[in-house]
Amino acid sequence: MIGYDGWVVKRMNRRTLPAFTPALDAWPDAGVYQLRIRLHRAVVLRVGSLGRVRFAAGTYIYTGRAARGLRARVLRHVRGGRCQHWHIDYLLSSQAARVVRVALASTNPDDECRVNTATGRGAMAVAPRFGASDCRNGCPAHLWLVG
Repeated sequence: MIGYDGWVVKRMNRRTLPAFTPALDAWPDAGVYQLRIRLHRAVVLRVGSLGRVRFAAGTYIYTGRAARGLRARVLRHVRGGRCQHWHIDYLLSSQAARVVRVALASTNPDDECRVNTATGRGAMAVAPRFGASDCRNGCPAHLWLVG
């Protein structure tokens, strides 16, 4: 185990901790976060109710929110969860995927779609409704291929 900004994090054999912006101990209990994910090769994954999805190699940004337990949520994404609860869990379970940066985008969880829409300008949604199955603002997805 290693300590990270006052949090105890188990280091997994293939994962190293990404950069957190700002430092994780400065994060509030609720807010909007973005994961920058590097997929080093193309993969086809079964993603819950979305079915089989092909992800091209590249850099993705996923926008999520937590009404409470924000630090625990992002650490769960970085470490990998025991079960696949959210769409992002399926992508992050791939050996080809690695979270390289985690950013606090807003301290207001209600800003999720505003942040996501700004991120999606000029990017491609590779999996319609990915991360947005409960979105009430009509976002096409909350995962964007950005490079």
